[in-house]
Amino acid sequence: MPPTTPNAPPPVPAPVLAASDDRPKKQQKKAVIPRQIHYPFWFGGSASSMAACVTHPLDLVKVRLQLRSGDAPKNMGGTFMHIYKTSGPTGLYNGLTASLLRQMTYSTVRFGVYEDLKRRYTPEGTKPSLPLLIGLSSFSGFLGGISGNAADVTNVRMQQDAALSAGARRHYKHGLDGMFRMLREEGVRSWFRGVWPNSTRAALMNASQLASYDTFKAALMTHTPLGDTTTTHFAASLMAGFVATTICSPVDVIKSRVMSAHTKQGLVSLISEIYAKEGVTWMFKGWVPAFLRLGP
Repeated sequence: MPPTTPNAPPPVPAPVLAASDDRPKKQQKKAVIPRQIHYPFWFGGSASSMAACVTHPLDLVKVRLQLRSGDAPKNMGGTFMHIYKTSGPTGLYNGLTASLLRQMTYSTVRFGVYEDLKRRYTPEGTKPSLPLLIGLSSFSGFLGGISGNAADVTNVRMQQDAALSAGARRHYKHGLDGMFRMLREEGVRSWFRGVWPNSTRAALMNASQLASYDTFKAALMTHTPLGDTTTTHFAASLMAGFVATTICSPVDVIKSRVMSAHTKQGLVSLISEIYAKEGVTWMFKGWVPAFLRLGP
């Protein structure tokens, strides 16, 4: 046993190095991927319904511009003022009940199915690929378009009703009244009027909106110092809205024309007639109010 010196201080133990100190710096700084939050199925539909209460006047103006005829105003501002002067402030909310009914069906299905499928086919902690996002969003949008078609037909008709001649007006009291009158007077096929252009539009809308939103959000979080903030979500939404509005505009115009028509007409014949009368600009009728409604 080694000799000890009286009153000598006890030996200082050598510092114990943490196991993490031996790891490379990149591993030490690696962020923990947060667990994915699973929201209720109905969140997308309820959020869209609340948004519709604010943006409905823009949707109304968009439809009026898409279905414009005669000496009706040609731009968004003129259409707003025309509706306000002829129908008052409440005229800007014509068809709101049908619009809410549409969001409760169409948006609930398209958002709910998309999020559920994305959760099922994306492993925890990984980012879904762009082709997967496009495929899942197109499929969920197509299903949403079918589920909300009856309410969409009612919505378009109620929004256009005040612009029609007195004899051509349908005078639906509210969304449910319009749907059941269509069923009683025109049969169940009226609920699926324009279902193919509507479902195609919904698939394009979902793919271009949701897939591009996720892509833009990931790019902003990766290449800018914004992080996962409200600013990032708003910027990604705005850019996704621009993409979606531009891609869907031609199909949206066709959908509105088919749903509002009093007579049956084939799609090829309808497109040929529109092109002959209005030229190529028909594809972007109502683009401005559509973007102002969708972007924010």
